[in-house]
Amino acid sequence: MKLDVINLDGGKAGSVDLSDDVFGQDPRVDILHRVVRWQRNNAQAGTHKVKTRSETSYSTKKIYRQKGTGGARHGDRNAPTFRKGGIYKGPTPRSHGHDLPKKVRLMGLKHALSAKAKEGALVVIEAADAEGKTAALAKQVKNLGWKRALVIDGAAVNENFAKAAANITGLDILPSQGANVYDILKRDTLVITKSGVEALEARLK
Repeated sequence: MKLDVINLDGGKAGSVDLSDDVFGQDPRVDILHRVVRWQRNNAQAGTHKVKTRSETSYSTKKIYRQKGTGGARHGDRNAPTFRKGGIYKGPTPRSHGHDLPKKVRLMGLKHALSAKAKEGALVVIEAADAEGKTAALAKQVKNLGWKRALVIDGAAVNENFAKAAANITGLDILPSQGANVYDILKRDTLVITKSGVEALEARLK
């Protein structure tokens, strides 16, 4: 697959051959769904917690006598049937993460990249470099028509570009090693530098 390469000012900078194995797959929704679920579940804190009847703060004295009241035979005010009593079988801290084979994770990344290429939302730029000025970069981004974009650079992100992009709404930047399915699918436009393309193809071979 051949794609034009542009500069940040919109000028052409040649073309690049993209590997069909990485960018030319037929995207499968089930694979993408599995990988996104795995990512989001691993990111979930799992710190939800309720108090059980042994943790609520009430006297343990018997509420009223056992017989003769005509009511239920209660003994503990902390019972779940009472307001502000302990919660029965409520959530406790736990991990929501689960395993996913590495083969499926890599396949998911290939399919996410291919999905963007297939819908014409993939842009290759010569390099992600800037003078560190947010206003100048914001103007370039606006001229290019990127509203919600993810920029994937090579092994390391250009420091000046990251600094300039920090305050631009809807523009994220990641090194190639940080590229992931969720962030790719979340944005409308995927922008990859030439060094980023090389790094991703090397990673996914």
